[in-house]
Amino acid sequence: MTSQLRNIGALVSVLGASANASITAAGAGDDTDIVGLILDRAEKGYPQSCVLAVPFEATLAEGETLSLTCSLESGSSDDLSDATDLHTVDKTVVAVGPVGGGVVSGTFEIAAPIMGAGRYLRAVITPDLSAGAADTAALSSVIVFGGADRLPT
Repeated sequence: MTSQLRNIGALVSVLGASANASITAAGAGDDTDIVGLILDRAEKGYPQSCVLAVPFEATLAEGETLSLTCSLESGSSDDLSDATDLHTVDKTVVAVGPVGGGVVSGTFEIAAPIMGAGRYLRAVITPDLSAGAADTAALSSVIVFGGADRLPT
């Protein structure tokens, strides 16, 4: 047990949740759903909790923003044709352009209990740049699973 307390990697599984995405204000990808990969909880021992982490980098004009709306969907069908929202975070400002404009980076995280979730899970992320043009952002996402009935493999 002592070695597990010193090795968090032995207790969690980290999976890519979506492909990398590039967004341009009022253009490609802006205010458009990024539908993530379908993840099979059974392959990871049916974890009971997760963190959806969305690393981002945005080039923003002064005072302009990058906002994210995120949801976790689950279901029993392997194509998630029966998907239902399990956890949703309404539009949240995650970055604000600094004085004079510039690059802002960070990671937006959402912790969610998933003990009642179906076998399959995916993230849906909607980035929204407030500027009418010129601002850009790049992001991706991972899900960190924990609390499974067996240690990750």
